[in-house]
Amino acid sequence: MSVAKDVIFPSGNIESNEPPLETYLHLQQMLLLIKCLDWWWRDHNNFFAAGNLSIYYSPRQRKSEDFRGPDFFVVLDTERKPRDSWVVWQEDGKYPNLIIELLSDSTAAVDKGLKKQIYQDIFRTPEYFWFDPKNLEFAGFILVGGTYQPIEPNPQGLLWSQQLSLYLGVYESKLRYFTTQGQLIPTPEEAVEQEKQRADRLAAKLRELNINPENL
Repeated sequence: MSVAKDVIFPSGNIESNEPPLETYLHLQQMLLLIKCLDWWWRDHNNFFAAGNLSIYYSPRQRKSEDFRGPDFFVVLDTERKPRDSWVVWQEDGKYPNLIIELLSDSTAAVDKGLKKQIYQDIFRTPEYFWFDPKNLEFAGFILVGGTYQPIEPNPQGLLWSQQLSLYLGVYESKLRYFTTQGQLIPTPEEAVEQEKQRADRLAAKLRELNINPENL
């Protein structure tokens, strides 16, 4: 098989502003946060949730300076549409309402130090959480009087997010969302399986009553 001479392959050193996710665990965790929230808010069109996407916030409106790429963030009261990046000056000056960083050995110090300072002092992001997919370290902070204060866990160890009106907590070694009643918010796949199990239980109950569910 020959390759056409006019085919131009890109160079191998293409630059990206996006920080690489550390491991497969980090990637899976980020995708889990996105798809669960997208499913839970499937009837809402006024938010944007993304991961590993650059946020440009230069006061001089230059993409060559002042940008960060949180592992996961949510912006409320905005149009729900695909974006290649979040450009603050093109989004009515909006910054994320919530940010979650996924810790690793190489990023933990920056996530707990410099990034936390930026999200507090420049972004003024109301809530900031971090989670380590390997050792399961989990903490959350809420902006009070311009300073991040720790969010205290409830008796089940869950942290309340005022921005999402949901709890966040660790379940089966993953960071997940929970309802105000502490119920796990499912993935789309889990929701389908739960519905199937409910239907199976109902069918079994009908058969106990000598009713064929297929005739209903």
